[in-house]
Amino acid sequence: MEKKSSKDFIIIGFALFAMFFGAGNLIFPPYLGNMVGTKTPASMIGFLITGVGLPLSGIIACAKINGTFTDISNRVGKVFSVISTTALIIAIGPMLAVPRTAATTYELAVHPIFPSVSPVVAVIIYFAIALAFILRPSGIVDNIGKILTPALLVMLAIIIIKGIVSPIGPIINTNFEGAFSKALLEGYQTMDAMASVIFASIILASVRAKGYKKDSEVIGVTIKSGIVAILGLGFVYGGLMVLGAQTSGIITKDIGRSALVVEIVNRDLGSMGTIILGVAVGLACLTTAIGLISTGAQYFSKLSKGKISYNAFAIVISVISAALGTGGVEKIVVLAAPILQILYPIVIVLIAITLAGKFVKNNKIVKITVYVTLIISILDTINSLTGGSVAVLKSAIGFIPLASAGFSWLVPAVIAFIISSIVCSKQTEEELETNSI
Repeated sequence: MEKKSSKDFIIIGFALFAMFFGAGNLIFPPYLGNMVGTKTPASMIGFLITGVGLPLSGIIACAKINGTFTDISNRVGKVFSVISTTALIIAIGPMLAVPRTAATTYELAVHPIFPSVSPVVAVIIYFAIALAFILRPSGIVDNIGKILTPALLVMLAIIIIKGIVSPIGPIINTNFEGAFSKALLEGYQTMDAMASVIFASIILASVRAKGYKKDSEVIGVTIKSGIVAILGLGFVYGGLMVLGAQTSGIITKDIGRSALVVEIVNRDLGSMGTIILGVAVGLACLTTAIGLISTGAQYFSKLSKGKISYNAFAIVISVISAALGTGGVEKIVVLAAPILQILYPIVIVLIAITLAGKFVKNNKIVKITVYVTLIISILDTINSLTGGSVAVLKSAIGFIPLASAGFSWLVPAVIAFIISSIVCSKQTEEELETNSI
């Protein structure tokens, strides 16, 4: 049984790694390394905290309650749970992440190798391949874990190891200030914490399908799978950041993230670099799209109480994603960024409360903390969208600690949690005294 368990959590862990490692994640670490130079170690720690630590926390939180984001958010209320889960799946599914994987595959993998292929044709072929995996849901995780992920890891390992053995250039001091805090924000932008609570449903289902029935077994295998995925992410992120740091003295910071990745690989592997990068990016994007479309189709089919099939939703999500994917990466990011700015803090707060377990027994505490987080996030988003043109709002947001760093919601959420905990604790004591009388 132990041998079976080891094999299962490694395969599922590989699948989870591939789902997390989307195209967006590929471009953040090298860019960070290029900016911070010799301060890469501090930057690497910051990036791993938010880019790796938060996703692992999401997986553990879902495994702990043997459920998904829907179950986690139910403590706020059923209506809130349905709305927030639906918004989350739409935002990181057909609105942003899925079409972005197709657009990035075209820009970094298809166009450099086959410049005559149009984005429309490339995107249609891309989603046809994805659907071939998705329409066989029972084999999704195994297909990703056994076939696509090993190939992806080999490609990335070639790029990283070659760069470490034969450095692109010397790592210099760029005099960059705030390397750690900047890395925290870059890791935050990977959106993997949001993906973790969505992917949990397909991972938990796969664990149960392999014959694990007891809650303790399901939780154990899921957590081990999460650790495998996180170790893989840590290796890739760390390696790519070091390669980026090697360019700090030879490539200016004005270069774009995607262009930097292309330049690094070309300098690292020569003429073969473009092909290897294309294959790696294509696999990363495809595996992420498979996981997101499949999870979204399962959710919406269940939400419709089976009236609309899994296959139908998978096709609809793919078609919408294909339509948006032809518009390019930048347009997709601009379209969905405000929604993500609102949703991400809520996800982080709910993960933290779930991990706290029995220490947060009263759902009123959860509701107050989440709604305060939601209100601040909405106000901060409005402030960003208006460019700070609303003076009162700009002043109010600017007064909040950490607002300039992109975490305006954090301190208010902590204060709301502490105050609501004290108030609810006193109310409980008063109720006990009244009952005793």
